[in-house]
Amino acid sequence: MTNKIFQDVIYQMKDTMGRSIGVVDNNLNVIASSDVSKIGEKYDYLNIDPTEGSQVFIIDGYTYKTTISEDHRLLYTTFIEGTDDLAEKYASLFSIAINNVNKYYDEKYDRANFIKNVILENILPGDIYVKARELYFNSDVPRVVFLIRSENTNDSSAFDVVQSLFPNREHDFVFNINENDIVLVKEIKSKTLPADLEKLASSISDTVSSEFYTKVTVGIGTTVTHVRNLARSYKEAQAALEIGKVLDVEQLVTRYDNLGIARLIYQLPVNLCDMFMREVFRKGSLDILDHETLYTVQKFFENNLNISETARKLFIHRNTLVYRLDKIAKITGLDLRIFDQAITFKVAMMVKKYLSTNPVNI
Repeated sequence: MTNKIFQDVIYQMKDTMGRSIGVVDNNLNVIASSDVSKIGEKYDYLNIDPTEGSQVFIIDGYTYKTTISEDHRLLYTTFIEGTDDLAEKYASLFSIAINNVNKYYDEKYDRANFIKNVILENILPGDIYVKARELYFNSDVPRVVFLIRSENTNDSSAFDVVQSLFPNREHDFVFNINENDIVLVKEIKSKTLPADLEKLASSISDTVSSEFYTKVTVGIGTTVTHVRNLARSYKEAQAALEIGKVLDVEQLVTRYDNLGIARLIYQLPVNLCDMFMREVFRKGSLDILDHETLYTVQKFFENNLNISETARKLFIHRNTLVYRLDKIAKITGLDLRIFDQAITFKVAMMVKKYLSTNPVNI
């Protein structure tokens, strides 16, 4: 459709300029021209280096003007018959006209812009179907939303890094939400496993982190099979990051459907959580537990309440671990060696982290 729009612009301008004009795409093919016989020709002789930016040059009686994107990609080249100063001015004016038309087309028809409007709910549900058909967009394929958040950096180059990891712009869409958040809408196979999504997210986090030496966390929404549900997957990715940040500060990748009870806690009213903490613990009893004790509890849970294995991982004697567990039971009233009480303690610790983000005294 862009080629037709370019051709319409040429028809409007050729009489005013009185010269042969045209547009060459990034593959060096003529896609629009006042001389229709040129359309489809390949201009292999154009030796263009995008890293040098936009430039004007003359070949075989024609003046050429290149247009280069911000990420140093050749977008297209305009040409006009003649080698005089007027030809150069005409080439620049023609390039500006084509650039403005192209920007308008991108805003109206660009698929990435369409996807962004869908996830931000800037488009009515009924219009999604119409727009998808207009863009020849395949609506019924599995997709998942990744929300990539980089801390301590406002460098837009992070976007370039993520985009370079997913160059297929027909199936994968990358765009900024704000100065720290980047969204990846990834088309996946129907048999893709959740573990595969986590590996991909870890790869993204590691790559961006190594480039900018900053912590990068990734939230993963659930897989959806229709474009209309992408907004839900995006909200889930947001929730995954927020819940993961509150309830597990060390985790870099958080999958929404793997949050378990943390998701339930995050959705509970703060006053209900506060009531639970008051009923389970004596006031201030949790605050008495020092960092070493809490680390011991963490390892005890990680090793499925196995005393021998936990002691081995902590490099301490088994009796030392038993002493610490007895100390916890004396302070909190909960014996972590008893499964039900261990569950209560685990939930309480998660609730405490959640409440620490709210101005409630416990």
